[in-house]
Amino acid sequence: MILSRGICLVIGYIFGLFQTGYIYGKAHNIDIRQQGSGNAGTTNALRTLGWKAGLITFIGDLGKAMLAMLAAWLLFHEKYPDGAKLLEMYAGFGAVLGHNFPFYLKFKGGKGIACTSGFILAFCPLMAPICLILFIGAVAITRYVSLGSILVVVSFFIQLIVFGQMDWLRVAPDLLPEVYVVGGLFTLLALWRHRANIKRLLSGTENKLSLHKTKEK
Repeated sequence: MILSRGICLVIGYIFGLFQTGYIYGKAHNIDIRQQGSGNAGTTNALRTLGWKAGLITFIGDLGKAMLAMLAAWLLFHEKYPDGAKLLEMYAGFGAVLGHNFPFYLKFKGGKGIACTSGFILAFCPLMAPICLILFIGAVAITRYVSLGSILVVVSFFIQLIVFGQMDWLRVAPDLLPEVYVVGGLFTLLALWRHRANIKRLLSGTENKLSLHKTKEK
């Protein structure tokens, strides 16, 4: 199954290359990477292009991870029935990598939260409510999207371990350690991509959510 893991990563990366925010911006003669924070993700699309662009970007980035996982499942669920969920994880992680580091945009993409959210929905929908409640609650109270995003990935990893130990993930027991490792990679990558936001949160200088154009530090 080693080769299959690599294939799923590549499949995911290819799906992740569909940069919804960048494409939407280009259709309106705007390079979103030259606006606001310089990221090609949902939050920057919302801030620089408005709620419609933000919604379209979110749906597109959410969907591409789910489609990548579906492709992995279609390819391997019969050959590896016990390992299909793990391979879906690799496809989802590949989609986040493609979104964050698109080669044709000089590896300058988004931060992968919408894409990770799509992965969570497809991988284990039971995790979504807590992630959503934490995100909405954090943003509603503080208006820090970055804080909500961080809570999403941290709560995902905690739930992944809890659900895995409770045998709710439909993953073979011998594959659970690898599932935890890949899940940890999702979380670590998201935290690393938000490292500047974390510094600003700690210093009290983080930008708050606004539909008006802002310029991040």
